[in-house]
Amino acid sequence: MSPRADTAATIAAAIAAMGSGPLTEEGIARHVAPLFSRVLHPDRPVYLANHSLGRPLDATADDVAEAVGLWQSRLGNAWDAWLAEIAAYRARLAALMHAPRADCVVPKTSAGQGLRAILNSYDRPPRVVATRGEFDSIDLILRQYALRKRIELRFVEARADGMFEADELLAAIRDVDLVVVSQVLFNTGQVLPALPALIEAAHSGGARVLLDVYHSLGVLPVDIGALDADFAIGGSYKYLRGGPGAGYMYLHPRHLDAGFSTLDIGWFAKKNKFDYVRPDPPEFAAGGDALLESTPPVLTCYQARAGQLFTAAVGVARLREYSLAQQRILIGHLSESRVRGEGGSDDRGAFVVVRSGQARAWARELERRGVLVDSRGDLLRLCPDLLSTKAELAFAAQCLRDIAAR
Repeated sequence: MSPRADTAATIAAAIAAMGSGPLTEEGIARHVAPLFSRVLHPDRPVYLANHSLGRPLDATADDVAEAVGLWQSRLGNAWDAWLAEIAAYRARLAALMHAPRADCVVPKTSAGQGLRAILNSYDRPPRVVATRGEFDSIDLILRQYALRKRIELRFVEARADGMFEADELLAAIRDVDLVVVSQVLFNTGQVLPALPALIEAAHSGGARVLLDVYHSLGVLPVDIGALDADFAIGGSYKYLRGGPGAGYMYLHPRHLDAGFSTLDIGWFAKKNKFDYVRPDPPEFAAGGDALLESTPPVLTCYQARAGQLFTAAVGVARLREYSLAQQRILIGHLSESRVRGEGGSDDRGAFVVVRSGQARAWARELERRGVLVDSRGDLLRLCPDLLSTKAELAFAAQCLRDIAAR
């Protein structure tokens, strides 16, 4: 059996052994935890930063070793297997986001790289609207493009509590060319309200929509085809357990089939890349392959394999149901000492937020006590995943109650 088949078969067998019903802590401990033995040690801190960096499967190291082994044993002939894995990477992402076809997904090393590719597809500065809740790299790219007069930029402001209103979002997308929004906001965890209506309204006004799915794909059921978004960007760093560098960009088939092009390309976008001919004007590959850049990274596709297979095998709907239950348990423990946690509802993503002007100091103190979380401004973020136990959630809440009480 090949290493690739080993990874898929091992994951499939473990998930099948749990049955098809709701996830349980007992079933996870018995069948899923062994897939993560290299990161699960009793002497390690309680890990509640899964919204930042997802925990990898044991198979991830074996998958990366497979890619290196091909390099060592086949040298230049490794490219046949490497290219097949890149195609499989795209197909797995397409299935997870319910994209109409696999070539709609274009590998990128970051979500920001995908954003630049879209911005660089316009022949004149586009009118762009985004929220103040976009992640730093997206916000930074947009503001730098605006500073250099490459785009005209407007922001939708959040309420005082950092949340966004559907009416204000809908009002802001008039007379624009591109709308850039996150499906789940990285700081508050808010699920962007009225997203289908927002996309429909944008299209009615002649605008396109770029959706950041970094904090939704893998923890919320995402149907990019049904949403009818024009573009999407994201990465595998968090909930897909694929580590850094395994990013992606999605383009709707209507754009691919109409010959969508951007300045952000390289020789892998050529129609006959290995013929080394240079027709003028250039001839591009079909569909999403026309958006490929130069010699692609290979290890990241192997690095992301096990996480993609695992997410698909468990099922996002089951992961979401279990995540909401865990968040509610954590919030319940916190409320016992009047620490208010936000989350555990359909309008939130995968993590719990606690508001405090001492959020950063609290995160440091929690780490000192053996609980890893993080903070963004005055927001403390705590994210269980299916490997987190009820005992760990109770311990983390007790630590935070003690810190808050001081």
